[in-house]
Amino acid sequence: MKGTYSQPSPEHWTGRTSGKQAYLHEKVILHNARDTSPSIFGEKVFALLGYACDEGVRRNFGRPGALEGPNAIRTQLGKMPNHLPESNSLIDLGDLHCPDGNMEATQEALDKQIQNILNKNAFPLLLGGGHDIAFGHYRGLRNYLGKQKRLGIINFDAHFDLRKNDKGNHSGTPFYQIAQDAANQNITFHYLCLGIRKDANTSELFDTANTLGAQYISRADFTIQKLVHVEQTIKTFLSGLDKVYVTIDLDGFSSAYAPGVSAASPLGFSPEIVLASLAVIIRSRKLMSLDLAEMNPAFDRDEQTAKLAAGLLHYSMHELALL
Repeated sequence: MKGTYSQPSPEHWTGRTSGKQAYLHEKVILHNARDTSPSIFGEKVFALLGYACDEGVRRNFGRPGALEGPNAIRTQLGKMPNHLPESNSLIDLGDLHCPDGNMEATQEALDKQIQNILNKNAFPLLLGGGHDIAFGHYRGLRNYLGKQKRLGIINFDAHFDLRKNDKGNHSGTPFYQIAQDAANQNITFHYLCLGIRKDANTSELFDTANTLGAQYISRADFTIQKLVHVEQTIKTFLSGLDKVYVTIDLDGFSSAYAPGVSAASPLGFSPEIVLASLAVIIRSRKLMSLDLAEMNPAFDRDEQTAKLAAGLLHYSMHELALL
């Protein structure tokens, strides 16, 4: 049984060899997240951290397998071309695991690692893993920022993930947990969900979203044809925030693009509208951190979903590097 942490492995970073860092596997630096020696972190760093846990998916009666998601994404990302400036570093910090089904301990470890990454002035890019990644991720950001900063969440997803946790925490409860956490601290819950489907959420979940003041755009309106509306909604949401955390649930995409997820559906959204939305968010200069959730290699086809996830990371890193 693995412990709660494993170091990054070079076996997941392979591809064409150029000898001049033309590919990301040649640029990435593997670093033990528990190493307390003088830091290799510089001024402009992207820090990858895996959340190799699908305990929340299992508890939510989903298809297990997402614990293998981080390495599937790394394998595809490493093969991609490197257009980052030399001043930008890419560091892989390895994976957090969920031994003995203790998801809450893994989320707590994630909280601490997020704070460590931010304290080193690096930009966190998290690889999931079930969408329960969001609770630990958010807690790390909030604990780093303190209560005074207005931190919002933009979730690209078919599901609200606002299920009540009176029967336990799982991959469907993270944003409800965050809302409760915010209420306990007397902090406003800022939540925008893009791509919501009526066939994927009960009436109770829509009621919960309305009660909590959550904002959303339905899948029918989350299209490139309605980009002006989408952009304006995002800009209005961002205008009331100091920082924003973005989480991309891969099961929000149509299974035509993302078959390798915990809950696939052909009725999801397209990569085109997500990329256009990310451009707006990144250019606001308020993006603080990003994660990808529900990557499930057990159900992928020709690594299609892993390539999509890697492509989203590739785009985000390179756009952030231009700021």
